[in-house]
Amino acid sequence: MIDYIKGDLAELNPAYAVIETTGIGYCIHISLPAYSALQQQKTAKLFIYESIREDAHVLFGFLTQAERQLFLLLISVSGIGANTARMILSSYSAQEIQEMIASGNVTALNSIKGIGTKTAQRIIVDLKDKIIKVAGISEQLPINAPINSLMKDEAISALTMLGFSSAMSQKAVSKILSEQADIQVEQVIKLALKMM
Repeated sequence: MIDYIKGDLAELNPAYAVIETTGIGYCIHISLPAYSALQQQKTAKLFIYESIREDAHVLFGFLTQAERQLFLLLISVSGIGANTARMILSSYSAQEIQEMIASGNVTALNSIKGIGTKTAQRIIVDLKDKIIKVAGISEQLPINAPINSLMKDEAISALTMLGFSSAMSQKAVSKILSEQADIQVEQVIKLALKMM
């Protein structure tokens, strides 16, 4: 198996890079963050995943071993192929994807092109424990995030019923919750009323 390829960057576009080393040009499929990082480079080193099928031998390249590890976790999920995993890695940073999975954020994963609700749920069910263990992301995320979201919705709803505009209410509540995460709904509403 090829672990990495290092050489001159002969060609680069958003879908793939061609790295030339010892007279051979390797066409390596990359994500958009990798494309952005390589734009001003003359040489490159990409960690490789080889997808060997009957009809094709395809190389996928990653800037870091951690990014490749996340890719391998994604393709281990039933229904996620190499191209879908690359689409996921192109939509968000590796850190953001890990946080989405660890916090069980189906909505964010669902917003990625080609990822339906069932696939997003399957990704979370299959990878949540592995991501928490490998990336060391706190398990507290899934508990706090929905409560905060529920509180936010409740406070905004109460303020709009009191006659304030939805946009104004949302701005005030978001500001309060960003400054004081552990606060009661009643306190959020009182503080928001003082701000308006």
